[in-house]
Amino acid sequence: MIRIEPFGAEALLLDLADTPDVHLPGRIAALAACIRDECGELVGDLVPSWTSLLLHYDLLRTHPEQLIERLTPLIERWQSTPPGEELGRVHELPVWYAGEDLADVAVACGISVAEVIALHSDIDYRVGAIGFAPGFAYLGELDVRLALPRRATPRTRVPAGSLAIAERQTAVYPQASPGGWHLLGLCPQPVFEAGRTPPCPLSIGDQVRFVPVDESTYRRLSGRP
Repeated sequence: MIRIEPFGAEALLLDLADTPDVHLPGRIAALAACIRDECGELVGDLVPSWTSLLLHYDLLRTHPEQLIERLTPLIERWQSTPPGEELGRVHELPVWYAGEDLADVAVACGISVAEVIALHSDIDYRVGAIGFAPGFAYLGELDVRLALPRRATPRTRVPAGSLAIAERQTAVYPQASPGGWHLLGLCPQPVFEAGRTPPCPLSIGDQVRFVPVDESTYRRLSGRP
């Protein structure tokens, strides 16, 4: 059931589904684009997530009741439109699977390191949300055999480019930052660069597949000795 609820003084939260599915991130991104086109200067930031859309609006131009009235037919039209076949762009990211937690993850999951790598790299992941830090893309869903809770003690610093997992999601840390996910490897390809257009190549609804590489390839691609 779709719900529209106030979220602070100048935002509305559109709860669009109870659980995510393979088409939902792309469909939510399409709804955000439609709202942007139809409502124009009334809205500010539109922040899509796995099952919801956060809409910031200009309180000097509209009121929540007026905006909900504008949104209702758009959402009804969106809801009645069947999912399309377009699943976003596909990005291949090289990964050297040599993360600090790789062996521990294998033990915790009751499988070998080789099986962890195979299970992780055998899935095309969907970008369901981007947040926490600029360019931090939440990718799902992780194979259930690799599902682990976050670390009991987060690290104070996770290096940029670290590939990590937690629960049923995986991600590449775009910058060095604190983090509590389990580290499986390193990606030499930046997923966020402030001077690039766009800064983050990944968009909601895109697909990401990880390609295992060896250490020498990682160092060559990253430009590290």
